[in-house]
Amino acid sequence: MDEELRSLTERVRQESRGSVAYERLAATEDHDELAEVLTAPGQPLWARELAAFRLGVAGDRRAFESLVLLLNHRDPPRCASAAYALARLGDPRTARAAAALATNELRVAYALHPVRLLVELRAPESVPALITTLERRLSPHDPYRRVALACVEGLGTLGDARARRVLSEALAHPALAEAAVHALARIPQQRQG
Repeated sequence: MDEELRSLTERVRQESRGSVAYERLAATEDHDELAEVLTAPGQPLWARELAAFRLGVAGDRRAFESLVLLLNHRDPPRCASAAYALARLGDPRTARAAAALATNELRVAYALHPVRLLVELRAPESVPALITTLERRLSPHDPYRRVALACVEGLGTLGDARARRVLSEALAHPALAEAAVHALARIPQQRQG
């Protein structure tokens, strides 16, 4: 069993107290039954998360909206499982949604997983969103260093020359300097004409 699925099912099994409903959702291969959980009233969060995850990794786009909501949840394990499923869903709206979440200053405390998802997707929206998010994190005493560090590392992974300026600015921040040096080293040097 995939590590991310195992982690999710163990957590959800505990939340559901091993209920019959949990066992049914964990075992079913019926995508319509899983999709129904996403829209039926009164479903517990664990059930919606399990159904959305299973549909997402199967490539069923009916899971998209639920997974995006979970990507922006206050509970990091829910964000992580949603990011994993969204990366496998194959929905063209995913990068735009992740970029919107990563750059939303009102929800920056929950931007870590959208940032990491953007790096994994390598979409056209990825570099501009990471640059914007990192620029905002470079203000003095910004409390979201983990988000800033994820942006620095992600921009290094993506290796796009557009990130050179903001990564150079990150060198002045002790918590980011070492990662910024490594990220800058991964960006190809511009040729002199």
